Amino acid sequence: MARVIAICNQKGGVGKTTTAVNLGAYLAAAGKRVLLVDFDPQANASSALGHDPGAGEGSIYHGILDQLAPEQIIKPSVIYNYHYVPSAPHLAGALVELVDIPEREYFLRKFVNRVRHLYDYILIDLPPSLSLLTVNGMIAADEILIPVQTEYYSLEGIGQLLETVTLIRDNMAHPLRITGAVITMYDKREHLSREVSKNIRRHFPHHVFDVEVPRAVALAEAPSFSKPVILYRPDSPGAQAYERLAREVIAQEAALAAAAAPVLASENFGNLIP
Repeated sequence: MARVIAICNQKGGVGKTTTAVNLGAYLAAAGKRVLLVDFDPQANASSALGHDPGAGEGSIYHGILDQLAPEQIIKPSVIYNYHYVPSAPHLAGALVELVDIPEREYFLRKFVNRVRHLYDYILIDLPPSLSLLTVNGMIAADEILIPVQTEYYSLEGIGQLLETVTLIRDNMAHPLRITGAVITMYDKREHLSREVSKNIRRHFPHHVFDVEVPRAVALAEAPSFSKPVILYRPDSPGAQAYERLAREVIAQEAALAAAAAPVLASENFGNLIP
């Protein structure tokens, strides 16, 4: 059964889509079966994996409205075991179409539950805003991974996002976990980057991944070639950072399995042994 992880930050421009695309690529390279769901109407993750928006094919919009079956819209990427569900601009119209429908927050969850047994990881790339689409993504996910740019405005965005997670836990009775925060666009030469990174590691109340994803030209250029960085510049610092992030995410599996394992009582539990 897949770990469903939403890549989320209410602030834009923090490396959210870059993280979703490249983390998925390195998880697949590590032998995991991965599905990336592009749930952002801008469809940047789809184009980064080579999707042609002009082809007129189905998208996640048709999937959540049950107009097309999952197998009709899931596409293979050029990386083995790495599939994706493309987005399209008309996904933004779902905000209006779903507004008066009962249980409108659960449409993406219903779609994901139909395919989660086929994958080890399902990553959801969410839009940089708090809307019905974002809530759908959080309800569909088991965990939230938060990319944090090394700027002070990003620290404010984290607080708002954590408040949103708390509201979903309390009001929707959904036990959403924080997988962790990953520091992005880091430049060790800049004092601001070092200070923000230090503050995040000191004060963020959840896990912070060890890796710091650098501000790298290869990460910015790879989408223009419709490739993850693993295929564009696998020797670049940005590629190596996302490889490390994938290893850290995979390493969490043992802890999650231990937490989910049933607690078995000793055979002598309750017996008075002299």
